[in-house]
Amino acid sequence: MELLSGADMLIRSLQDEGIEYVYGYPGGAALHIYDALFRQDKVKHILVRHEQAAVHMADGYARATGKPGTVLVTSGPGATNTITGIATAFMDSIPMVVLCGQVASTLIGEDAFQETDMIGVSRPVVKHNLSVRHPEDIPEVIRKAYYIAATGRPGPVVVDIPKDMTTPNERYEYSYPKKVKLRSYNPAIRGHAGQIKKAVDMMLAARRPIIYAGGGVILGKASEQLTELVRTLGYPITNTLMGIGCYPASDKQHLGWLGMHGTYEANMAMHHSDLILCVGARFDDRVTNATEKFCPGARIIHIDIDPASISKTVDADVPIVGPVDAVLKEMQALVKESKEKPDADAIAAWWKQIDEWRAFHGMRYETSDDVIKPQEVIEMLCRLTNGEAFVTSDVGQHQMFAAQYYKFDKPNRWINSGGLGTMGFGLPAAMGVKLTHPDDEVLCITGEGSIQMNIQELSTCKQYNLPVKIINLNNQALGMVKQWQDMNYESRHSQSYMESLPDFTKLAEAYGHKGMVIDKKADLETKLKEVLAMKDELVFVDIYVDRFEHVYPMQVARGSMKDMWLSKTERV
Repeated sequence: MELLSGADMLIRSLQDEGIEYVYGYPGGAALHIYDALFRQDKVKHILVRHEQAAVHMADGYARATGKPGTVLVTSGPGATNTITGIATAFMDSIPMVVLCGQVASTLIGEDAFQETDMIGVSRPVVKHNLSVRHPEDIPEVIRKAYYIAATGRPGPVVVDIPKDMTTPNERYEYSYPKKVKLRSYNPAIRGHAGQIKKAVDMMLAARRPIIYAGGGVILGKASEQLTELVRTLGYPITNTLMGIGCYPASDKQHLGWLGMHGTYEANMAMHHSDLILCVGARFDDRVTNATEKFCPGARIIHIDIDPASISKTVDADVPIVGPVDAVLKEMQALVKESKEKPDADAIAAWWKQIDEWRAFHGMRYETSDDVIKPQEVIEMLCRLTNGEAFVTSDVGQHQMFAAQYYKFDKPNRWINSGGLGTMGFGLPAAMGVKLTHPDDEVLCITGEGSIQMNIQELSTCKQYNLPVKIINLNNQALGMVKQWQDMNYESRHSQSYMESLPDFTKLAEAYGHKGMVIDKKADLETKLKEVLAMKDELVFVDIYVDRFEHVYPMQVARGSMKDMWLSKTERV
């Protein structure tokens, strides 16, 4: 039996777990662990410039690969700096393990230097947290952490590691567990057969059905099963912001995404439907609008791995708890075997109505001969990259434009902070994606407010040669805040204009990268082609877009799904 120190056991556990990258920042309470990292070469460490960025990098990695990300930080401020990133992952159910150094166990509760109760601080925004009580427990704790993070409804797990648990001169027998024993944690491995049969009967009898898919389809690796079922049924499908890419956007059955800034046809179809098959979504308020007015004529089938998500905000007529891939596979088999078939005339009439809605709006926007519209930038990027890029975003108008006008046909390509809405997410998330997909184009769509929240990571990009393309839709304001002020506060722009901005091109060059300004519409295509041709360079593209553009459609607050603004003057 091999004898290892606690620190060496921790790193060996990461190796045995198959961890490729650890994103982090060293400090006193974690130095034994960092020394153990130095003395091996299997697990690679990425040194960020701020701990929040480490978590977002791990998050981007997890969203793009489907595997848990890993973070390593020290105690006190190092640990607390991760909270925003942990909360971001928690809201979007992203698998992650955050390893936090802690003061020695003998000092806990003494207000020691850089001591913080990380278990208590993180508890509201983690799936679970664990504390190492003895060095011999480290392999089991790490095995449990990754198992909990990646199974069931995924999420972040924090592991608190007191410094004396990793002392170099104390050695113990090392054995990495092959199985995990957790008495109170048993995620479902299949759905209830009777409920699935009941749901399929309802689906086949529907006259105005719609399939509503969420991020759980992507997290559950069920895009293939969903696509097969949708095409077999011939029903319309929409998805949430987090579900973008779970079904090909270019397919004629796809209505675009739904909700606050969803398409007119998706929101109208949801409101007027008589049956909703919800797959891996949680009826978020940015989808439902006022829940008491939500889809009044629809019966609801809700599939989710997390029983707590079902009927939490909207009552389900047929709840199905189980992994979405397994449930969809069973549904597909029952649909194919059934002698009952959808009412062809009713479905044809339903599609006729949907096509009329689509023709009425179809994501139209006004163009200009001289001013660059943000929508045009996204459409151009989509065309120039053939819709194949990984696209990360920050939060705001640029995020909505990217989601609306970049057409994703594959899952795991749209990387954004949905539930928490975290500014500063885009650049480090793009770095996490680029690190593991070095040959793919990775675009970070951002705004001049968001990019400055983690702009120091341009230094990390230089150190590790991460040539992402930063597309800054610069309207010299906090665009979404300004839009709400325009619509709800009589254009009283309280603190939404950014009156002092850096020269972003010079700033990028100061970090050793390329910078480019696009302020003329005639130059847009030529310069974007030039940027995308620089495969080995990080390029910061500062694009001056229409300062007064709003994101539409936009749901009317506290209305139903069919209540929308379609432009600054057009409301339905």
